[in-house]
Amino acid sequence: MWGIRFTMSGAGLRPIRRFYLEHFYRPMTELADEIYAFFAGTAAGLRMVRKVTRIYRDARRLHGRGPYKESLWFTVEQPSEQWTARPVFWFELMPEGWTCGMGYYMPRPVTMAKLRARIDRDPGTMEKMMRALSRQETFVLETEDYRRPKSAAPSALLEPWYRAKSFSITHSDKLTDALFSREIVDWLKEQLPFLLPWYDYFVTLDADPDPRDL
Repeated sequence: MWGIRFTMSGAGLRPIRRFYLEHFYRPMTELADEIYAFFAGTAAGLRMVRKVTRIYRDARRLHGRGPYKESLWFTVEQPSEQWTARPVFWFELMPEGWTCGMGYYMPRPVTMAKLRARIDRDPGTMEKMMRALSRQETFVLETEDYRRPKSAAPSALLEPWYRAKSFSITHSDKLTDALFSREIVDWLKEQLPFLLPWYDYFVTLDADPDPRDL
């Protein structure tokens, strides 16, 4: 991944392409398949799909960056015409470490408005989930915030959701030997189910009424 980060041309990628495919992309695909199968058995009603990112960036969105992604990730999610419209489970490997969790990459403003409206109608459910999050040490809530809260939160516990433009519930870790063994598979299967109630809560937001029409 460090090599890809500093590779700016197709010629620069060719010497490491076989290594990339054999020792990185294919193992990541196998991990994605196993975690997808786990979710298919654990939460069959969600009808998820799995996706593994390609190495090439979208040429229309380079913004001065190189043509290759410097990290590799997979997602497990419900299919959607607009991939940013639904929450996803993910696992991502980077030069510096790895992350996993559940969240939105770029939720639409109306999605976050629906979330705030749902919390307004029933703050107790989200407060219970936030207390459960605070009692464990694996995942943390990370948000990208508006400059000002969109409205007043029902309680101090819920304030992050009224500032959030986007969010994820994330675990970050360093590169260790566990990453290159079955241990990482077992760890993901043990820890990711904690996020299923969160996923269930968010994946139904699209069906909520648009609060701007009320």
